[in-house]
Amino acid sequence: MNPSRRLAVRRYSGPAIALHWLIAVLIVGGFALGWVMTDIPGFTPTKLRYYAWHKWIGVTVLLLAVVRLAWRATHTPPPLPESTGRLNAAAAHGTHHLLYLLMFAVPVSGYLYSSVAGIQVVYLGVLPLPTLLAPHPAWRDTMRTVHVWLDWTLAGFVGLHVLAVIKHQLLDRDRLLARMLPRARPSPHD
Repeated sequence: MNPSRRLAVRRYSGPAIALHWLIAVLIVGGFALGWVMTDIPGFTPTKLRYYAWHKWIGVTVLLLAVVRLAWRATHTPPPLPESTGRLNAAAAHGTHHLLYLLMFAVPVSGYLYSSVAGIQVVYLGVLPLPTLLAPHPAWRDTMRTVHVWLDWTLAGFVGLHVLAVIKHQLLDRDRLLARMLPRARPSPHD
């Protein structure tokens, strides 16, 4: 493809772009915070504060994922470039479906982990959320393991998603990234 040729790019809507980047920042922040907080020895005030923030991020991601899914269900995303092959399109759609699934599964598994550990989640320090499962010491380690595995799986798919964006931007030069950038100028076809 000729890199100097400007391709018409149909963009995502403003709310879809805002939800994408807000959730992305929260996921990266929650992952980083989870990594840091688990390495702090003992139960220091800092560690407990980080755990609270981690849970708040998780609940916020879950709430925003519900909004994002509702938006996606009622607003058709722009089509992939015509140059996208069937296999690449199937991989892109499959990855997006898994990312949506993981945006729900990771926070829910963390919430269930808190429940079976006997720790109530108090959203933003003011709103006590219902405990979904009774404390169950035997399930505590299992739910922790599930949460950690789902989190690493999400990290892997986010990495795959980023690599695909880099490939499209640098190798394919199909301006796919412009569809999701907040400051990108819309094409005359938008």
